[in-house]
Amino acid sequence: MLAGAYALHVTAAPLVRQPLTDKLAGFGTTIFAEMSALAVATGAINLGQGFPDTDGPREVLDAAVDAIRSGVNQYPPGPGTPALRHAIADHQRRFYGLEHDPDREVLVTTGATEALAGALLGMLDTGDEVVVFEPMYDSYQACIALAGAVARPVVLRPGVGPEGQYGYDPDELRAAFSARTKLVLVNTPHNPTGKVFTRAELIEIGELASEFDSIVVTDEVYEHLVFSGAEHVPMATLPGMADRTLTISSGGKTFNTTGWKIGWVSGPAPLVDATKTAKQFLTYVSGAPFQPAIAVGLGLPDAFFTGLAADLEAKRDRLVAGLVTAGFTTFTPEATYFTTVDIRPLAPDGDGYAFCRSMPERIGIVAIPNQVFYANQEHGRHLVRFACCKRLEVIDDAVERLARLSS
Repeated sequence: MLAGAYALHVTAAPLVRQPLTDKLAGFGTTIFAEMSALAVATGAINLGQGFPDTDGPREVLDAAVDAIRSGVNQYPPGPGTPALRHAIADHQRRFYGLEHDPDREVLVTTGATEALAGALLGMLDTGDEVVVFEPMYDSYQACIALAGAVARPVVLRPGVGPEGQYGYDPDELRAAFSARTKLVLVNTPHNPTGKVFTRAELIEIGELASEFDSIVVTDEVYEHLVFSGAEHVPMATLPGMADRTLTISSGGKTFNTTGWKIGWVSGPAPLVDATKTAKQFLTYVSGAPFQPAIAVGLGLPDAFFTGLAADLEAKRDRLVAGLVTAGFTTFTPEATYFTTVDIRPLAPDGDGYAFCRSMPERIGIVAIPNQVFYANQEHGRHLVRFACCKRLEVIDDAVERLARLSS
């Protein structure tokens, strides 16, 4: 008998049903993956995705290596290792005067992105509404959609703030609230604009959240990357807001360890529990040896944190000067890795996506078209984001290349 004589041959019919859920239709691949791949393919300087090109503090790196070598390589506790949860609680007390029970009011997550997903999936029901400021980090819209909820975007526009910074229209903000507003999502310091929400703005947002009995979720991953003249005010520190605010942060931006994906949430136990209920079915746990290392980082002296911001501010200044010289209308950021420019002085058609796709071949630079951060992409079609979290020699090289745009 021939081998395989009894093999079953099945002719499968072509799949007709669309496998992708309608909730994610239109999202596609993230812009970061697309543009970073373009940087690799062309050898361009990647000023698009926000990751540093230097390692973090030696104490933090050594702590991770020590943890690996000492056997911290299995599942950590679901809420996170006790050392990190206590370090997060200590950090919130040290910098902001906030008191949290590390056993009930702190949860470690796989980066801030999972923290956001856990919070939104854990607290939103179908039909709930979320007030959110656009432009916004791209996972916000996706997670709101996955929860079956509805985003109510409020536009941040340059030149509206008190000194020409990004700001919002108070009437537009109030109009975004309704009886269906379950949650308000605030990112400060803000990606991609580099805006730091003022105390007065946060009070106004908080008052509306209280009036409509809404939960506030804040994304504060750039909390230690604030430049001279600006002040980061956590929403939870404002009168009456601690009981309705869930704060999200992470170690990636502060300690140059974006690949470790160690984030956290802190706040009232009911909000943390809701987040944990969803989070446990996402990654459950992650990064066992990295958690004690981030705990070490959070305990570093004040000089580390002030030096971190000063170093990045010098890089921002170098990049901003180059962008201005290149001919862009440039909006100087108050914080974060990012500077936004209006490309229309150099590209009158204002097509930021086409502009970003042409730059790698044209001058060897990758940036991100801001339109992907907007619910209504037309609002950001003419805007492009550049990152300054690179070595000064890389920024100087990029500035020389940018000068070719106006030559």
